[in-house]
Amino acid sequence: MTSPTAQKLHVVPSQFLVEHVPNATFPEDDEWIALVRAPEGLTVIREAPPYVDAARWVGLYGGATAHGLDVPGMLAAIVGPLGDAGISVFVASTYHADLVLVPEHRLTAATAVLREAGHQVSSGQV
Repeated sequence: MTSPTAQKLHVVPSQFLVEHVPNATFPEDDEWIALVRAPEGLTVIREAPPYVDAARWVGLYGGATAHGLDVPGMLAAIVGPLGDAGISVFVASTYHADLVLVPEHRLTAATAVLREAGHQVSSGQV
């Protein structure tokens, strides 16, 4: 029996950077994917330019199995198995689904863990 929280995820073709900009309320450019403002500054997720030497993250997105905000357990069904496997995550939630970022060097392990947990993971965009 398939879990009601099993999702169809796809690997986003871009790689991302996660940056902290202290004391900022808005980035200086418009090259961002997601912003989170907090008292200690701004967290910015942006597409990683090829010339930047920094930790890169790869996104897993469940847009194919969009769900309402009142459906419990959808994000936990993804991050729980990844956490149990010792894989770090950074999440940006949208209205319909979650963009779960994992370190680029852990992508193969992350997809294996998610498939074992009952999720479908494809390498192409849906």
